[in-house]
Amino acid sequence: MRAADSLIGQAGAEPTKTIQESPQTTTHAHPAAIPARASVPLPTHGGQVRAVMAHFPEAPRPAYDLSTGISPYAYPVRMPAPEVLAHLPEEDEEADLQAAAAFAYGLTSPAFVVAGAGSQSLIALLPRLLPAQRVCLLGPTYSGHAQAWRLQGVPVQQVTDPAALKQAATQPGTVCVVCNPNNPDGRLLSAGWLHTLAETCATHGTVLVVDEAFADFEQESVAPLLPHPALLVLRSFGKTYGLPGVRLGFLLASPELAAQARAVLGSWPVGSLGLAAGRKALRDTVWLHTARAQARAAHTRLTGLLDAAGLHHIGQASLFTLVLDAQAPALWRHFCSYGLVTRIFADQPGRLRLGLPASEPAWSRLETALQAWAAQPSDTTP
Repeated sequence: MRAADSLIGQAGAEPTKTIQESPQTTTHAHPAAIPARASVPLPTHGGQVRAVMAHFPEAPRPAYDLSTGISPYAYPVRMPAPEVLAHLPEEDEEADLQAAAAFAYGLTSPAFVVAGAGSQSLIALLPRLLPAQRVCLLGPTYSGHAQAWRLQGVPVQQVTDPAALKQAATQPGTVCVVCNPNNPDGRLLSAGWLHTLAETCATHGTVLVVDEAFADFEQESVAPLLPHPALLVLRSFGKTYGLPGVRLGFLLASPELAAQARAVLGSWPVGSLGLAAGRKALRDTVWLHTARAQARAAHTRLTGLLDAAGLHHIGQASLFTLVLDAQAPALWRHFCSYGLVTRIFADQPGRLRLGLPASEPAWSRLETALQAWAAQPSDTTP
């Protein structure tokens, strides 16, 4: 089931201004009829569909969310029975979730697995686990990592060259952080290169954190290297399985560090819904294989539409692509005027990330918006 669009439509709809559409047609005023909104505040992260679309009341509904990079292919999870939600999770359920994650991520033992309420909560946990004099990020990248360390008073340096990160790994007291694939540009480093970096960290007493939030569809994971004295890996459940509301993520580490993390998190770090969804989905290799193929095909379709519109894009991640264009803020507003919410970056001018549409009506509207953008004279973009 592809439920993402219908849920967004319900959340963002304005009953008195709803515009009906089919996969073959789209109802939309010409962009010239919709005022340019240069003063619209830019969102700080993906999602926030209702808040964004409140500034575009003339745009068609439902609004489609292309801003998150979450898989549009939602795993068909069944809600637990009401009586399951009436008691606290059992230890054997939590242990089975760890075993399912170990199976999914190629680990030899569930002892390497820490489950939490989304990988963001585990990112925030890292400064409490890892003593660091400084952090070096390979960026530009997901801002949540820098924020977590800075909140604890740890200096953060961002480098753009992998060679500079490797140099930082030789400086005692450093925690190196890599998102692979990277968000938002989709840069993909080989597992072999990251293995070499982890070995460098081990030699110099430093640490490597690899955030593999989007790695399930790319198969360049370093998780099977665990246990490793200098390596920690983060994995996201919601992005891969199209269920971000479940709030489930994993920290993978040596047994000793994983035990410390579980102690800090305390009892019941994952609710009954996360336990039920994770225990089933993480073992469903057939579904994952199918979703991976669907995402790659959809990514090819997306980049084809961008090519046809004359937009330059980069990235190897299946679930999103990054457009590089000096008119990115205007393009973001243009998409919003068509009821399409994409990801703009206030701190990265000229960049716009697009996720995969979840339905044919969403694809149709995106194609129409791109055709309209391409047809405008370059000096009259909104």
